[in-house]
Amino acid sequence: MKRFKKITLFDFILTICMIIVIIITLYPFLNILAISLNNAVDTAKGGIYIWPRDFTFANYTEVFGSNDRLLQAFIMSVTRTVVGTLTGIIASTMLAYTLSRKDFVFNKPVAILLVLTMFVSGGLIPDYMLIRNLGLVNDFMVYILPMLISAFNVIIIRSFMDNLPKALEESAKMDGANDFTIFSRIILPLSLPVIATISLFLAVGQWNSWFDTYLYARSNENLTTLQYELMKILDNASSSGGDINSQNAQFVSKQTNPQSLKMAITIIATVPILMVYPFLQKYFVTGLTLGAVK
Repeated sequence: MKRFKKITLFDFILTICMIIVIIITLYPFLNILAISLNNAVDTAKGGIYIWPRDFTFANYTEVFGSNDRLLQAFIMSVTRTVVGTLTGIIASTMLAYTLSRKDFVFNKPVAILLVLTMFVSGGLIPDYMLIRNLGLVNDFMVYILPMLISAFNVIIIRSFMDNLPKALEESAKMDGANDFTIFSRIILPLSLPVIATISLFLAVGQWNSWFDTYLYARSNENLTTLQYELMKILDNASSSGGDINSQNAQFVSKQTNPQSLKMAITIIATVPILMVYPFLQKYFVTGLTLGAVK
């Protein structure tokens, strides 16, 4: 006969606490989803929590119908996310591996310069002048090169690599392997957890970015991104007036309003990157914490 584990008071309290945490975590997303799927006129009355009261796709129809470049923008966002993530991972892991080598002559100076970039910045105007002088304005590489190296990502990867057994490198060298072979065939496979973690960071950063499009590529329609186009839709909807009631009145004919559009845009922008997370979740905690404390 199967024996069941006795439930203690601690288990009961812990279960209740976890349920509360789950509710607190999921409620904002469910609320946004409910409002985005609810009739905008009905939403203005309030009282929408986790389930739409008057179900409709009008908000999403308005978002996709108000801009004929969303498909092109979506493709560009996916392209820059994939390319930016791959190149960022390659550059960050190679730099981290170099800095993790104790025999690298300029280890400390390069590490110090890298850390300084986290605290010192030239500002927006020097950044724009640099991008312009490099000829990256209205060029696809403006999405890739400025985000190629992040000091924070390199430090995390380096900390992870510092904790890998050095005996593996030594034995590989005894077998005649060079540095590139050691990096590609030993270090990279062992660093999959931290690579998956940093990939998620890079992908989210690339996917959510719209300000660089506004600064450097807004005059080139072929380089427009989904986030930038969604931002324009929301800005156009909200610029009709400062009072939410007057805005609602102007959007009644379209069965939508700025608040409902904002929620629909949030879902559209969140769901694609949210679908990637489950595939990387098992590496996330390990890659972020392993090597953080020696």
